[in-house]
Amino acid sequence: MKKIIAAALGCMTALTVTGMPSAAEQKETLTAETQNYYAEWKNAYLRQNPYTPDTPQYYVFYGEQTYEEAQETVAVTVSEAHGYGMLIAVLMSEYDSEAHEIFDGMYRYYLAHPSSIGPHLMAWQQSDNGEALIDTDGADSAADGDLDIAYALLLADKVWGSTGDIDYFSAAKLVIDDIMEYEINPVFWLPQLGDWAHDPNQTYESVFPPGNGAGGWPTYVKSKDYPFTDATRSSDFTLQYFPVFAAVTGDQHWVTVYERIMDVIRYHITNKATPLLPDFLVYNPIGIGSWNGAPQNFLEDENDGNYYYNACRTPWRIGTDALLNQRSTTGLNGEAQAYAEKVTAFMKEQCGGDPKKIMAGYELTRGRPLADYSDLCFTAPLMVSAAAAGDTEFHDAIRKEVLEIGSDCYYGNTIALLCLITDDGGWLIPDAEKLPGDVNGDYKTTIADVRCLRDWLTARPNYVLHNPAAADMNGDGVLDAKDLTLLKRILLIK
Repeated sequence: MKKIIAAALGCMTALTVTGMPSAAEQKETLTAETQNYYAEWKNAYLRQNPYTPDTPQYYVFYGEQTYEEAQETVAVTVSEAHGYGMLIAVLMSEYDSEAHEIFDGMYRYYLAHPSSIGPHLMAWQQSDNGEALIDTDGADSAADGDLDIAYALLLADKVWGSTGDIDYFSAAKLVIDDIMEYEINPVFWLPQLGDWAHDPNQTYESVFPPGNGAGGWPTYVKSKDYPFTDATRSSDFTLQYFPVFAAVTGDQHWVTVYERIMDVIRYHITNKATPLLPDFLVYNPIGIGSWNGAPQNFLEDENDGNYYYNACRTPWRIGTDALLNQRSTTGLNGEAQAYAEKVTAFMKEQCGGDPKKIMAGYELTRGRPLADYSDLCFTAPLMVSAAAAGDTEFHDAIRKEVLEIGSDCYYGNTIALLCLITDDGGWLIPDAEKLPGDVNGDYKTTIADVRCLRDWLTARPNYVLHNPAAADMNGDGVLDAKDLTLLKRILLIK
């Protein structure tokens, strides 16, 4: 039996998600509210490096004072802000005629400030000393900025292509490969805090097979010289990125990262008193092993183990994966969806449905507010999780509050802008080739794909082939028994 799919192969891109706009459609997608928000954000926070006039560089200003105001060396940006800025520039490409120039200038700035450890990662902070923008407090990386930079480069390839002055796609792969090498723990397959936390000798290792105990984690030997190897930051759970990275690089460890993060989310929303994630999590080897909130002053302050100024981003980060997969046919994200629903319900109960009463931080064990005031960076991400949860009433109330707050500070306004773009349906997905044979769209090539193709070829009733392009193993535009045979051979060779 043959089924002609040449037309489908000609128009299908591997990571197209139903309901998400193309770059050409985005100008009509974004609301006037979001476009105005962007214009104000750009005016307030986007800056050009004054010391490189011949090769323009752009960055996102996150400080409170400029050098001229302070008359001393002052911090002006961090890689986290730079990643946000690169995302915003490419996501606004159909709205802002200067977006391409801005993005390329931000790329040049990124190149000018590499980490001293991972050569394609970005040094985490820069300061203005009156003569140049210099790396400060160590030229090492922070994982969140690198993750966003890599994804933004893939989006740039989608929007502008990589045949011009900058090969965005190749640049993205360099960043992705360095993230895997320097910022992913090779035992737990979770993001580390940065390349500075990574043991270059990988002396931390599993001394028993992974999954020691039912559903557990490996027994772990912690590096003495690198004490943060068994820590992860919940706001680095950029779930939607990892299957994309797998598709782009062919490295299936990225799928493992996705799955391990889902394990952590599942554990917390199932076993903890609240569905909230803490700023930082550390590995607890007792019993079957688990990830728990970090102790006080683990890295930043006494709230390192609470839902605070890092974890406030998780309803956006995790909620985006839930929201996108609601619009797709793959449905890979059960834990992300459950997280969005439970966090939305928890926060709605806490504030009585009034977003003005969403407080700036919560204790994990009892859900007690840590502050008596609200903050935009806590409020805006809940707009995305509420959308994913399908709570229209709470979502609409949050969006109204976000827009009414208006000008706040770099952190709150930048996160709010990204959430508004996502909420409008303006988040983009890179054009990336899926792995050959990934017929069922789960970013892996396994015996499940053989069964999927077999059932489709034999016309099993109501059976849908999620990724026909990846099923055309011999590239002849026709799906038939030859493709099924080639798929089986690939798996035998593996």
